[in-house]
Amino acid sequence: MADWNPSLYLQFASERTRPAAELLARIAKPSAKHIADLGCGPGNSTELLRAAWPGAAITGVDNSPAMLDKAQKALPDCQFVNADIGAWQPEQPLDVLYANASLQWVSGHSALFPHLASLLAKDGVLAVQMPDNWQEPSHASMRQIAAELGHPAHGRIPLESVQSYYDLLSGSGCEVDIWRTTYFHPMASHQAIVEWLSATGLRPFLQDLDSVSQNAFLSRYLQLLEEHYPRQQNGQILLAFPRLFIIARRITS
Repeated sequence: MADWNPSLYLQFASERTRPAAELLARIAKPSAKHIADLGCGPGNSTELLRAAWPGAAITGVDNSPAMLDKAQKALPDCQFVNADIGAWQPEQPLDVLYANASLQWVSGHSALFPHLASLLAKDGVLAVQMPDNWQEPSHASMRQIAAELGHPAHGRIPLESVQSYYDLLSGSGCEVDIWRTTYFHPMASHQAIVEWLSATGLRPFLQDLDSVSQNAFLSRYLQLLEEHYPRQQNGQILLAFPRLFIIARRITS
């Protein structure tokens, strides 16, 4: 897959950072020495962690060189590692393991979540936020168009059930809190939705297509967005964006 585009990703920085901040606010951990940010991207979430724990050793993990370069320049006092976030191993148990909008790209959650819990120190916290919009028109339309045009249905797989995540983490010695929030983002146009998702959800669908096929895909996608997302009275479009939040505190050693 072509590398991520930090500038395109940060075009909607405030919308992307809001759930990261709200996830952080639910971590009841006044003191933390060792912290990791899985899927740190360009460092917008890592910056929140640095502000919350200025004295901690913070490691950002991502597999995008472009994102890591952006993050390292923004936060020179943090360590950034190019690695698979599902396989990365810290040098010591972690007080906070933070994964904002990243684990949805990693398969095998039934093995992944117990593995992440095992990386925590006693009383350490795993904080996870994942987009839960698999069935939203914004994402279901991508799969619909791929089928219409005869392209492979790339992209994320659906999340596990809330009950599954609870059992996986409670069975790994954690006290678990799970909730879901749906954000309704006002967008200036349907094209703005395309631009937002071009940096994330649309990438796997477009990466192997030539320019003609990409244009055909995006033209049809824009058409479906216009059908599914009506304009409000003031001309704005509300993009529903459900997200699943998990806080798991390790209570066994």
